[in-house]
Amino acid sequence: MLFKYSLNQFFYLFESLLAPSLAHLSSNSYLCPMAKKILITGASGFIGSFLVEKALECGFETWAGVRASSSREYLQDERIHFIDLAFSNKEKVKSQLAEFASANGKFDYIIHNAGVTKSIRPDDFEKVNFHFTANFIDALIESHTVPEKFVLMSSLSVMGPGDEVNYSPILLKTKPQPNTAYGKSKLLAEQYVQSKPAFPSVILRPTGVYGPREKDYFMMVKTILSGLDVSAGMREQRLTFIYVRDLVDAAFLALQSSVSGKTYFVADGNIYTDKEYTGLIRTVLGKKFVLRLKMPLAIIRLVSVIAEEVSKITKKPSTLNRDKFKIMKQRNWICEVEPLQKELGFSAKYDLSKGLEESIQWYKDHQWI
Repeated sequence: MLFKYSLNQFFYLFESLLAPSLAHLSSNSYLCPMAKKILITGASGFIGSFLVEKALECGFETWAGVRASSSREYLQDERIHFIDLAFSNKEKVKSQLAEFASANGKFDYIIHNAGVTKSIRPDDFEKVNFHFTANFIDALIESHTVPEKFVLMSSLSVMGPGDEVNYSPILLKTKPQPNTAYGKSKLLAEQYVQSKPAFPSVILRPTGVYGPREKDYFMMVKTILSGLDVSAGMREQRLTFIYVRDLVDAAFLALQSSVSGKTYFVADGNIYTDKEYTGLIRTVLGKKFVLRLKMPLAIIRLVSVIAEEVSKITKKPSTLNRDKFKIMKQRNWICEVEPLQKELGFSAKYDLSKGLEESIQWYKDHQWI
């Protein structure tokens, strides 16, 4: 019965391989000023919803940037204000920002978290992640509504494959060489922000982000729960993670720091092998016996190609595709976090074990498993 998968279940098994490749105040001290307005774009998404929660906790007048068609499942707090900015049209978003400032005053802080991580059309990555970001920045400048600080949520994927021989960390001074459409689009957005030297910005490049409400890492949890522990490729992967609440802390530290024009990797500071990662999931689930499989990359590539073609027919983006295969293929996701710790005072509150415990408990509480 274990191997009687439908086509969707078959793809689901391989999608679970993709996830690895991708709190309260303590030493992470930042101000929580009252009466300051903050805009969080992409607020309806996984990370965005947690950013909104933290902004409310800090007492900000919180504006959630969401499309009319987006779900507001995790944006139910009555204190949240909503705004739908037309990033596809610079002149329109410029007018929206000017009208907003005239009525309310400009936004004091902005966390630009909007973007796409999967799409049927590869061109959408550049359109949404780069061009929409450029439109937004130009509109802020031209409407004279530049905030005190603009935090761009980027990704470790902008760096491309790391050292897969000696597994040395990816450094901030390392030249980015993205090999995916997603990574390239994020790098273009970064470069555009950096091309505006007077624009008060900080760029964050989180490694694999996991936590409650997240769906990609959740696939691995479900796969292990079904009795399978599947790894991508025959060689060991070195993985890094950041729990969503820790990423949110890093974003608010960046937002309210005096730092500007800097870029940081965001990870919890620990390194895990793919075996250690799935082993921790097994421990938290209490799953003593599973069938561990090492899937050759050639097979995963074939399945990724098939999944991509199926997504074109169904008109639904697939987690598996040629682009994401390159992410699964990558062996080294180690990145330096010392600059984030020293310059912003960041300290992760969650290691992978603690984060998985909280995440899996949430999945149970909300009947995802």
